[in-house]
Amino acid sequence: MNWAKKLFVTAITLVTSITALPVFAKPFESEIMHRLPVEVEDTGGTLIFSDSPEYVTRDGILYTDTVKGDARILFYHLNNTGVPKKIAVVVENISGGNNTIEITRGGFSAPSDNFLWVGKETQLKYMKNRFHDTIRFLKNGRKLFQQKMDRTIIQPGHLVYGVYDFKTSAPVRIFVLMYPVNVNPLEFINDAEILPKDEYQLRGTFKNMNRVISLKGEYNPETDGIGYVLIGDDATDLFRRGIDATDGSETVNVGNYGINYILNFNTKADTRFCLSPLGGTYAGAMSFYYNKKRGTILTPRSKLYFGDKTPSEPEEVAREREKGTAFWTNFLEISELGKYNGEVRFEYSPPGASNLPVHIVLMPTD
Repeated sequence: MNWAKKLFVTAITLVTSITALPVFAKPFESEIMHRLPVEVEDTGGTLIFSDSPEYVTRDGILYTDTVKGDARILFYHLNNTGVPKKIAVVVENISGGNNTIEITRGGFSAPSDNFLWVGKETQLKYMKNRFHDTIRFLKNGRKLFQQKMDRTIIQPGHLVYGVYDFKTSAPVRIFVLMYPVNVNPLEFINDAEILPKDEYQLRGTFKNMNRVISLKGEYNPETDGIGYVLIGDDATDLFRRGIDATDGSETVNVGNYGINYILNFNTKADTRFCLSPLGGTYAGAMSFYYNKKRGTILTPRSKLYFGDKTPSEPEEVAREREKGTAFWTNFLEISELGKYNGEVRFEYSPPGASNLPVHIVLMPTD
């Protein structure tokens, strides 16, 4: 049996959650959805991903590697000690000369013990916040990636989550640290040890930080019925493989956290778009570009989270979904993404603290 049918990603960790869907007693209670044909291309720079150990019990280096050019960093850690701590990203110039980092985008929420709020707030800020921040180094220099990281106190049991896009002119070393509140992080690195990863091993360096999914042809709501694109199941949408630079081992980004999905659609007439979580509780944000306008969408819009009332898929339903057939039922929870006609592009990334996989659903407006 394929493990992907029984495991869902939650809080950037795995949980097993299988219950039977209620039997469809009447034909009108469900309607068939068909997987839409798409083209997939992995592009972009390097993803530095730090989420192991997720529950951090002592000070140290959580992840480190070198990077050059276009890159993204995602860090997601919880202070699991009994005292306040700080978690920050430090960058070190290893180029042998002067160096520059240009930060173009980022999201960093206040720490909290409400993990769903942290995940949604960080992703909303990342989807909205395009800016320009420059870090200039002399030879062998070290600097904080963002000064506010060293001003942020993380209480015991609180989570911190950040995502940033940046570009370097020459190689730099990235350090993700947890350290005492009264310590200089630039000096802390000198004697800090690299902490071992936890059982989920969710950290590493991954090539191609973006995935472009484009609909083949044009969707016609009058003739094509309900269609969907599936994200995050590791069957039709494969998880990214990379290297844990701390020990050289191969690693899998279970959930594709930090991977940005660029979703390109073209419709022949007004089409309703929705996001539907399949794995359970979900709270996130997306962006869209339509008619030369850009905007952001909360998923869900009117409350913090949804998906908690969606029953997990039984084995036979998961098999059919992988083959290309799913079911629109009375039990499906959805978040509206809007109505569009013509070309529309969404940007999506799996949010921390939420469950996968998800459907992006297209259907007639009525």
